[in-house]
Amino acid sequence: MESVIDRACAAALYTEGDVALDAGASLLAAAPDADAEAHRRGEEFVRRAWERGWYPADLVRFVRRELDERRAALAGTLIAAETARYAELPPRWAGQLAGLPEPVERNRPDRFRYAADLLELYRLLLRLPAIEPVGPPPGAAPGLPHRPPAAGEPRVLTRIRALLAKAEATGFPEEAEALTGKAQELMARHSVDEALLAARTPGGSAPGACRIGVEPPYESAKAILLDAVATANRCRAVWNEDLGFSTVVGFEADLEAVELLFTSLLVQGTAAMTRAEAGQRAGGRKRTKTFRQAFQLAYAQRLGGRLAADAERATAAAGADTDGGGGGGLLPVLAARDVAVTETAERMFPRTTTTRVRGAVDREGWTQGADAADRARMGGPRSGPPRGPGEIMA
Repeated sequence: MESVIDRACAAALYTEGDVALDAGASLLAAAPDADAEAHRRGEEFVRRAWERGWYPADLVRFVRRELDERRAALAGTLIAAETARYAELPPRWAGQLAGLPEPVERNRPDRFRYAADLLELYRLLLRLPAIEPVGPPPGAAPGLPHRPPAAGEPRVLTRIRALLAKAEATGFPEEAEALTGKAQELMARHSVDEALLAARTPGGSAPGACRIGVEPPYESAKAILLDAVATANRCRAVWNEDLGFSTVVGFEADLEAVELLFTSLLVQGTAAMTRAEAGQRAGGRKRTKTFRQAFQLAYAQRLGGRLAADAERATAAAGADTDGGGGGGLLPVLAARDVAVTETAERMFPRTTTTRVRGAVDREGWTQGADAADRARMGGPRSGPPRGPGEIMA
């Protein structure tokens, strides 16, 4: 005999439109004893998402993007319930689960609206596309064993986070520049330590991947900034505009650096843009969306012209400290890791294209954004970008 949830899903999930959704929601709202089964069905849809390559943060971000914050919180509730089944979860999941929205209470006075929310969420989850996995789903057999981290790793990452937090909080551009530059220096040194340790470890390690959200507004500029940060930290970034994220491929220490620095530079850039707009308004000039778009593009492109040179300089200094100044022992190790990252990225994304982003049209916004990037910069000019201005892999 067909259950209430089966009939509700049959009515709502496979036919577009509000009429079908209302029919399914009416069935669920009239059957309080079917609530537990309805939630179990939702957890099943979440489990299928893991099998299609999705991670918790990806799923919540996509629901928020396609529906709204209310349904994103409902998705977070189902994710928390589904992942509680596993004794062990893949790396990175703990942080993503900690960042889920506050759980939603099941028993609500407006049962019809709650049932409609559930079924609209299920309709979206049912149509999730398969995406390139960046790690095993929960419950899968473990892959290669993780080697131990470099000595002092927790302390290094704590120092990097503290430096970037101070850079975000200060109101003095010169101090933010110095703090961010020191953080990039520590990231480069940490990367070198990890590379040398891996080279001495039997079996070594292999590149991995993570996904980083590229949120509206001004997604193009943010994707360019993420690409620049990834390139400077020996990683490759591929932007999926439709799904709202970039996949970053690299070794674990470098992926950590990319996430930390990208997030910090976004915060610094937003603060700088707010100050620039306030200055423009004080001068009697109204700023528009074109100003903000031009600001963000200039900020991303100018930083992309400087990050790599700073990383190269810091790596050279680390190499000199490591092998007495010649760099002969370090360079082959780093070159081999670069090749491994490129091969992994090309295997994961064999059909990427280079996308040219639409140029800015507000000169004042561009000038202000470039100035903000100079204040947030980590060193001198680089020899030349790997791609043309405003180009990213997608």
